[in-house]
Amino acid sequence: MDQINQTNLIGKKLVECSSNKVSLETELSETLYNTMKDFVLSNPTWDQYKLINSALATFLVQNGCTDNSVSEIYLNQLFTPSKSF
Repeated sequence: MDQINQTNLIGKKLVECSSNKVSLETELSETLYNTMKDFVLSNPTWDQYKLINSALATFLVQNGCTDNSVSEIYLNQLFTPSKSF
């Protein structure tokens, strides 16, 4: 019974968070980190948050995600001008 309550609580929290921002912590290889840092420093219209959102949206759309919010993020980044890297 306790496990069912925990599952329901987790599901409820996921639904509540779906329209909010969620903090994400991950480990990156040093190469990815340095490349991301260099890109952000040389492109003033981008920051690490926009870059990660764009990368995740691109990955999800290219792998079959049909969520309209994700597609919107993906399409917006396609038409955002940035310097070549």
